[in-house]
Amino acid sequence: MKLLSAQCANVAVIGLLTMGSYQTVLAADHEHDHEHGGYGHSHDHEHGHDHDDDDIYAGHFEDDQVEDRELSDWEGDWQSVYPYLQDGTLDKVFAHKAEGGDKTAAEYKTYYEQGYRTDVNRIVIAGDDVTFFDDGEAHTGEYAYDGYEILTYKAGNRGVRYIFEREGGDDDAPHYFQFSDHAISPTDADHYHIYMGDDRDALLDEVVNWPTYYPLELSGEEVAEEMMAH
Repeated sequence: MKLLSAQCANVAVIGLLTMGSYQTVLAADHEHDHEHGGYGHSHDHEHGHDHDDDDIYAGHFEDDQVEDRELSDWEGDWQSVYPYLQDGTLDKVFAHKAEGGDKTAAEYKTYYEQGYRTDVNRIVIAGDDVTFFDDGEAHTGEYAYDGYEILTYKAGNRGVRYIFEREGGDDDAPHYFQFSDHAISPTDADHYHIYMGDDRDALLDEVVNWPTYYPLELSGEEVAEEMMAH
């Protein structure tokens, strides 16, 4: 099973251990909209009171706003958006970003091609079981919550990674995966970014490859509309 989520060789990281919390400052710019957190650690995400939602989604929040979350927040049948980038369905999204951004549509597409890239085209989450579909093969692991980490990025925004560790099931399923979905407290995810692999700390350093998933029932056009609405 190929898990493309460990491209962190060029990312400079400074780890700060304070009051039982692990905070990481990543020297790379973090341009995509996400991150998470939990278990006495720090990162970014969305939730809290209504008037704070925009700030939290953008990665601006206080440590005491971050709460632990359960795997049920991400329960469901999810599809990778990478095939929609490859077939051109998301071109309108990149054109939309270019209208108010600092890149051309082609440059945004190149950036997100690296970010969305993955061989795992579907993920099913039911109870403690998570099944990863990779080129027609299915690998199911049983996972337990392993806390959250709060990440601080060079641009000044932050993100939260919610971490789960495999405790049983198929050895070909990733030992760890980390969710980032813009939320920082319990809520049902409407999409998420995931980091998958066997090295917990190395995954925390990853900021250039963040496979992204939306509900399986959405068409490619609907996924594009959802992206442009944020």
